[in-house]
Amino acid sequence: MKCTKEYRLSYTERAKKIVDSLTLEEKVSLMSGAVSLESMIKDMMENPERHYNYIPYRAGGIEEKGIPPLLFCDGPRGVVCGTGKSTCFPVPMLRGATFDVELEERIGRAIGKEVRAYGGNFFGGVCINLPYNPGWGRSQETYGEDSFHLGQMGSALVRGVQSQNVIACIKHYAFNSMEISRFKVNVECDKRTEREVYLSHFKDCIDAGVASVMSAYNRYKGVYCGHNDYLLNKVLKGEWDFDGFVISDFVWGIRDTVEAANGGMDVEMCCTLHFGEKLVKAVRDGLVPEERINDAALRIVRTLLAFTEADDNSYDESVIGCDEHIALALEAAEKGITLVQNKNSVLPFNRDKISRIVVLGRLANEEVTGDFGSSRVYPRYVVTALQGISNAVPGAEVIFDKGEDIEHAKRLAKEADAVVLVVGYDHNDEGEYISENEVDSYTGAIGGDRRDSLGLHREDIDLIKAVGPENRNSVVVLIGGNMIMMTEWKDYVNAIMMAYYPGMEGGTAIARILFGDVNPSGKLPFVVPYRESDLPQVNWDTTEQYYGYYHGYAKLEKEGIKPLFPYGFGLSYTTFKIENAEFSVDDKKVTAKCKITNTGERDGAEVVQMYVGFKNSKVDRPVKLLRGFKRVELKAGESKEVSISCPIEKLCWYNPETNNWELEKMDYEVYIGTSSDNDDLLQGKITLV
Repeated sequence: MKCTKEYRLSYTERAKKIVDSLTLEEKVSLMSGAVSLESMIKDMMENPERHYNYIPYRAGGIEEKGIPPLLFCDGPRGVVCGTGKSTCFPVPMLRGATFDVELEERIGRAIGKEVRAYGGNFFGGVCINLPYNPGWGRSQETYGEDSFHLGQMGSALVRGVQSQNVIACIKHYAFNSMEISRFKVNVECDKRTEREVYLSHFKDCIDAGVASVMSAYNRYKGVYCGHNDYLLNKVLKGEWDFDGFVISDFVWGIRDTVEAANGGMDVEMCCTLHFGEKLVKAVRDGLVPEERINDAALRIVRTLLAFTEADDNSYDESVIGCDEHIALALEAAEKGITLVQNKNSVLPFNRDKISRIVVLGRLANEEVTGDFGSSRVYPRYVVTALQGISNAVPGAEVIFDKGEDIEHAKRLAKEADAVVLVVGYDHNDEGEYISENEVDSYTGAIGGDRRDSLGLHREDIDLIKAVGPENRNSVVVLIGGNMIMMTEWKDYVNAIMMAYYPGMEGGTAIARILFGDVNPSGKLPFVVPYRESDLPQVNWDTTEQYYGYYHGYAKLEKEGIKPLFPYGFGLSYTTFKIENAEFSVDDKKVTAKCKITNTGERDGAEVVQMYVGFKNSKVDRPVKLLRGFKRVELKAGESKEVSISCPIEKLCWYNPETNNWELEKMDYEVYIGTSSDNDDLLQGKITLV
């Protein structure tokens, strides 16, 4: 990656000379989106094909002064621009389930190339928000529930995108994990929760060299995140020494000219409502110091020059949605889809024994790639689950039924060789939300948070419970952006597969796993509890929300509650053995090693995970936390030595009394294995003295 922080900083003096030559009006123009809100909405309403971000959104740029514009493209499951061209990758939640940072970096490179081909230079699609509760409608856009995992996967996407000299933007900074209340909610938490749980993965991406940050809509401790001096100036630019620039979330990302400018906002996107002439006047009136404008302009000019001049490559539109990128989308889907139940080894299906297969559920014949908000990608085609299954068994009779008549569905199931029930969510159930008193046509989003339940729709549950017992070869394929409750119905079917929103080749991947062409290897990036009440409770329509220190697997383990399926869990068609664990520590890192063997008869992949425990801590800490992972490919019968390390600072806790990270001198438990469940882990200890 050429555009490292050091490389960008080498442009400081040149950028400063350019900024010094600009008038106040010119400097402020760099901080202002060039799209008119009225014209954007009018254009989308009159020309439906010209959807949100149809072309890159422009901000700033002064050609005669040698300053390129910011050209924004949204994400994160691909590039939002255009119609019917972009590669639609699986949502990040599925990509999180791959636990494959190298794959995520390759996806970033592909996205960076498509951004360049569309004429953009900025990718606003690295979403690393942490879902406090899995009902958050946009949690499909992030990688999972664990902060360490978020930091690793987000950093990989940053590296990939910026390797193509496209500015990557992490979002939404910070505490954004509600949709229905996102414009009005104030989030509160204690200092340890802030630093250890909600900000640490943002810091990881800053350390990885990300060049831009998008603020969140919500308030934090009473102040809008886009105005938040503490978050933007003190933490991001001060403590973390961030060299890039901050942009607002779109249209309602800032609410006040003076507060936003003084609070550290550098660019108002994508429309100018509060900057522009209002900001010039605020400076002339003495309400915003010109030094603040100079700092913002320097950050913008320095970053844009560095990325623009890093290469002189040109990208033909043929790269958009090319075969190589589509193959990458398929690979991601195959590696992330997670098999969580396979009683009696009903999977994989044997093609030779299937002459009739019944596919039930309306989602089987729908293009379920994720929500219809700002992350919606428009590919050339989408392979549905039904199409994928039909393509996989061309010699068999494939019968599709929505399952609305349960008695009819039962008869079909009884007469079939296998049954696949495709159930779950679509964009109507979860996704980006625009409230009725805002501009509903801005994104066309109609999803929001899962307010009523984290389980399936009642009709899906009834269908599973009625049909599953009719055929031993019954499989449920779950579609959705985050955890789905399974307790009520899991014992009515033999196999369950979490497919998330698997992208444009999702149906192909589902079928290839069902029929054994691909050995499943995805791992749950969230815990699945027996009861919804085991998770933190959220009021989705509120002006105040408190985020506690514990959530997800850490909460259940702290409270001694056994989950239905643990974090990091996923089955394979082969078996693996972990042995010969060794644990060590030096002044820089903690290391866990083991030998892993594929003890089955199929080639496969396992995700080896390292956790660190804190039972000897003098402060309240989780039982254990993920602190490393590595995806390992193994031929049948093959063994490999695996070594996983994490920096010693990842063992620290944040002391709110001293406002410092502190490392306790004590014994730490270290674990290595295949999920967060102790039964799947080998344990040792290391001592810090």
